[in-house]
Amino acid sequence: MWYVWLILAGIFVIAEIATVGFLIFWLSLGSLCAMVTSFFTDNLIIQTAVFVITSALFILCTRPLAKKLGKTDNNLTTNAFSIIGKKAIVVKEINPTLGVGQIKVDGQVWSAKSNGEEIISEGTEVSILSIDGVKAVVTADSKVEQTF
Repeated sequence: MWYVWLILAGIFVIAEIATVGFLIFWLSLGSLCAMVTSFFTDNLIIQTAVFVITSALFILCTRPLAKKLGKTDNNLTTNAFSIIGKKAIVVKEINPTLGVGQIKVDGQVWSAKSNGEEIISEGTEVSILSIDGVKAVVTADSKVEQTF
């Protein structure tokens, strides 16, 4: 009967790999405990009880710890947000109707869109207000000479 518990543990491991919850792993450990129990008794009720009890104990005792250790900040930020508030130069006209436009900030070219429906011409200095997806949301400041 031990091989059934081993196969079940393998199935749980595969299922855990396919999911992101980190819950099924504990069932795999419970299956391994039941497998060890099967070496000492052929009683399926005892083996199943060991599986249920050890799985529940693993979940109750270690899952909160795993959640605490794996806790992440829900307000994740990336380096993209570091350009918010900076000045940039429009290197390709920003046209909200066509959905095109690019700016250059800190030596990098970014896709951009205007804050409203205004078309912002090439060479205009803009302020970066926010990031929307992969585009910088900008508002026009003034026309400056292109030096890039």
